[in-house]
Amino acid sequence: MLKIAVTGGAGSGKTTVARMFKELGAQVLDADEAARQAVAVGAPAWEELRRTWGPEFFHEDGSLDRAKVAQRVFSDPEARHRLNNLIHPQVTLKIKERLEALEKQGVPLVVVEVPLLFEAGLERAYDRVVVVFAALEDQVSRLEARDHRPEGEIAGILKAQWPLKDKQARADYVVDNRGTLSDTQRQVENIWRELKNHLDRKG
Repeated sequence: MLKIAVTGGAGSGKTTVARMFKELGAQVLDADEAARQAVAVGAPAWEELRRTWGPEFFHEDGSLDRAKVAQRVFSDPEARHRLNNLIHPQVTLKIKERLEALEKQGVPLVVVEVPLLFEAGLERAYDRVVVVFAALEDQVSRLEARDHRPEGEIAGILKAQWPLKDKQARADYVVDNRGTLSDTQRQVENIWRELKNHLDRKG
């Protein structure tokens, strides 16, 4: 099974590109969804966060207050490091289990959206890496419009991630998301065609 990681920076358009792959017929997994499962009420990571940070970081129903956590971790590198050390192993395990299940089902190719692929040292787990590139000002404006995050928090998010140019240098494929949606779609279709050809040659 060919395992493809889609990564980039916050607000670069990773989810848009992953959705395009899905529309072309790819099986798509989302590491962010695995992260949400990892901190679901009663999960081991949830228990640990509750012990470490206290009830003020949780909603009345017990679920994690993700907005409050984001404010904390993107202004406090040590808190972010602790959170990553707690969540990343859980996310990696969940994705690994899902990939193994899909491989047993005979799925030939899976695309996984992994926001912190390089930061977490996960790139070796994938056969190909697609980096979604965007201009910094576009990343900032998307984060403002989509998540309504304050300027300081956005700066903290971007500072916590590798620069896109460094990710681009390590990519097998780059999707330049600075143009129109149809430009992005065309690039994704080209990559999809190459991946399918690769599978056909192997088959």
